[in-house]
Amino acid sequence: MVNSRIRVWAGVGIFLALIVVSVGAYTRLVDAGLGCPDWPGCYGFLGIPESDAAIQQAEARFPEAPYEYAKAFWEMFHRYLAGSLLLLVGGLAFLAWRNRAQDTPVKLVTALSILILCQAAFGAWTVTLKLWPQVVTAHLLGGFTTLSLIWVLFLRQGGLPMLRRPESRFATHAKVALAVVIAQIALGGWVSSNYAALACYDFPSCDGSYSPTMDLASGFNFLQGVGPNYLGGLLDSEARVAIHWVHRIGAIIALLVIGSLALRLMQTERILASLLATTLGVQILLGILNVVWVLPLSTATLHNTFGALLLLAVVTVNFAPQKTTLSAA
Repeated sequence: MVNSRIRVWAGVGIFLALIVVSVGAYTRLVDAGLGCPDWPGCYGFLGIPESDAAIQQAEARFPEAPYEYAKAFWEMFHRYLAGSLLLLVGGLAFLAWRNRAQDTPVKLVTALSILILCQAAFGAWTVTLKLWPQVVTAHLLGGFTTLSLIWVLFLRQGGLPMLRRPESRFATHAKVALAVVIAQIALGGWVSSNYAALACYDFPSCDGSYSPTMDLASGFNFLQGVGPNYLGGLLDSEARVAIHWVHRIGAIIALLVIGSLALRLMQTERILASLLATTLGVQILLGILNVVWVLPLSTATLHNTFGALLLLAVVTVNFAPQKTTLSAA
């Protein structure tokens, strides 16, 4: 049974979650991840310190973190948006549990509520652990997962009825595509958290070579110590090249797997096929332009946003209601 109120709230949640993901990417790109060196406040204040006296007090409290208004603004703006999303998910949980006798999606909304609370914890650890790459990447994946679950909830409550899961003969291919896009998003997060986006200065080669010198062991060392400030990254050039180059290889795999799925769907599911092909094409183009144009803020932020949209397209193929049914959970 569908619930129109939950559908409306989920629709708003999709929009808000996509903004949170995009603003989070922008915050990383402008090096504002530590714009406020503490959590949940900012330099010991509930809001951004603005008066001369407040700024002096802030700098006295955190002499190792010079105050910059623009960075503090984007960091706190992202927190406010994330907090708003948490409240919205809380509202969804209240609606689902209050109407549970009507077969509302209690399990899905409960999972979403637990996830977003974990996201709040990862947001705090991102600051307190000084942008530790493992936490930053996990926080990114959590944000994308939150967006995906809200999207599934929206679809299963009757949103966008033209988007329906295709026939079962596409199921295996769709699952492989989902695994590939998740892996590629994780790689993208690892690129970003280790500041490896410009490790290769040209395209399609890397520093003029198709077999660049790489340090895979250091680049994918997931046991990096906790403690240093990772702002700007700590890896050497060859380790960053390894991360960047593997991400490019992942893009080729995604093109083949998701592109072939779009082609297969074109005969029977034109809307889904077009959605997959468009988001995939734009995402790959943005990735290329990031290198060619030397990582402009707008292009890099859009690359993150279209990564989320591509994930939603693949999630739709896997988890949208089938043509003849609308599931509540």
